[in-house]
Amino acid sequence: MSSARNAALFLALGLCWGASFPAIEVGLTELDPLLLGAYRFDVGALVALAYVGWRSAEPLPNTRGDIAAVAVAGLLFVVANITFLAYGQRYTTGGIASIVYSLNPILTTFFTVRLLGEGSLDLRGYVGVVLGVAGVALVAQPSPRNLAGDTTIGVSFVFVAAVAVSFGSVAIRWLDPESEALPRTAWGMALGAAVLHVGSLTVGEPQAVPAALSTDVVAALAFLGVFSSAVGYAIYFGLLDALGPFEINLVSYVVPVVATLLGALLLAEPVTPLTVLGFVAVVVGFGLVKREAIRRELRARPR
Repeated sequence: MSSARNAALFLALGLCWGASFPAIEVGLTELDPLLLGAYRFDVGALVALAYVGWRSAEPLPNTRGDIAAVAVAGLLFVVANITFLAYGQRYTTGGIASIVYSLNPILTTFFTVRLLGEGSLDLRGYVGVVLGVAGVALVAQPSPRNLAGDTTIGVSFVFVAAVAVSFGSVAIRWLDPESEALPRTAWGMALGAAVLHVGSLTVGEPQAVPAALSTDVVAALAFLGVFSSAVGYAIYFGLLDALGPFEINLVSYVVPVVATLLGALLLAEPVTPLTVLGFVAVVVGFGLVKREAIRRELRARPR
């Protein structure tokens, strides 16, 4: 795969995942959070499973580790992630949510060190973790007066979503499944969609029929299901094999830029200086946590 094609796919992934934040906000105008997530992964699972059935030699999970990994993908990557992310975006903008979500690489590194014992964090590494969290605090702007304010509540929910995804990725590594990642993810989407439907009914959300939704919400659902979920995951796992975990993690810093720009252009969402400063703090924190990996990547580059 050529470098130009890798770069194009990387940018496409940033667009797919970055645009998902304003798309969620559009969906939330007519759908409650759990039902929005359920419909999103109904679409995503159908597209992903159709692709897996067409291309994969082993479309079904076989071992206990594979089945456990599907459960983790469905319950953490889909149910916990989407539930807290959607509820969080009820209280804050997509741009702010995407900046909080960009803590994923930092949190994943922390969980990997603490739970799997792989690698290590020295003092500067822990400073990077703290700096990343401080960046999120700048975005939330907590104070005794606004501690229960909408932005702080929204940021807290999105932070839990980021923790769920980070912990889930480490849990899957610990399980060491034998099957390919894309079939596991596709079945995880299907499991997650089913659980979200049950959850939506349990909490009493109004069950809106997709045919009765506005054109904008149907378009947002189609984008979330096809591009943000099915296509996005396919690109992600393909680039993971081609580029490795370090470079693909950098997409976490393209996503907030896309989400913030689209939110400002399409939804007239405000972008404050503290929001920008918070994002810079998260990026610097990532640089401190992953400085050895950055150094190795730079040394590996041809002069």
